[in-house]
Amino acid sequence: MTATPDTPDVPTPVDELPLRARALLLDMDGTLIDSGPAVERAWNTLLREYDAGVEFGHDMHGKLARQVLAELLPELTEEQRDQAHARVEALEIADVGSILTLPGAERLLRELDAAAEQLGRATWTIVTSCTAPLFEARWATTGLPVPPDMVTADQVTRGKPDPEPYRLGAQRLGAEPGACIVVEDSVGGLRSGADAGARTVAVTSTTPAADLAPIADALVTSLDDLEIRVSDGDLVLSRRGS
Repeated sequence: MTATPDTPDVPTPVDELPLRARALLLDMDGTLIDSGPAVERAWNTLLREYDAGVEFGHDMHGKLARQVLAELLPELTEEQRDQAHARVEALEIADVGSILTLPGAERLLRELDAAAEQLGRATWTIVTSCTAPLFEARWATTGLPVPPDMVTADQVTRGKPDPEPYRLGAQRLGAEPGACIVVEDSVGGLRSGADAGARTVAVTSTTPAADLAPIADALVTSLDDLEIRVSDGDLVLSRRGS
């Protein structure tokens, strides 16, 4: 289609929904919960303490803390990096009072649990760049059950955007990555899922849609846009009400 002189030639994002899968692999921060302000407060406090002269940006979301430290404070020694990692994690664990469950998250997890009962197998887990203690501190604020076989940052050797976390998540659910759908809010998380071989759905909660669209099979504004049903032994993820 040829654009008119007054209309920019902006490509339409791909929308592959509905998608069929054996399981969903869900990011936590920015996808299931809103921890963005707490994350940015903790990191910007740390960066001020180290006189870094930079601020935490949206492109840092979804990465392991040690990866962020390597990028933003490359001059640190290994010992100093360990100290900085412990400091920022302590700041994040102490700042969970403002964390909110994002729209649609609780309902979608109920639908996935109902599908698990119907299918007789696990249908979802969380794959997060948080360590286990930070995950526990944040997830406890939701009142939601801890999923079995989840993947935290301290269980992998290479974090997002490497595919290792999502490959491990699929393995723990007894599925091939290609039979899974990854739901993410960050570029690094989407790359991790796509490179693992999964289909990807991007939530535009922390990162501009234009950055996510080239990697994602579909874009949504929140999990409230999505619903799960069971068909012929598969999960079907579709737009809500479609």
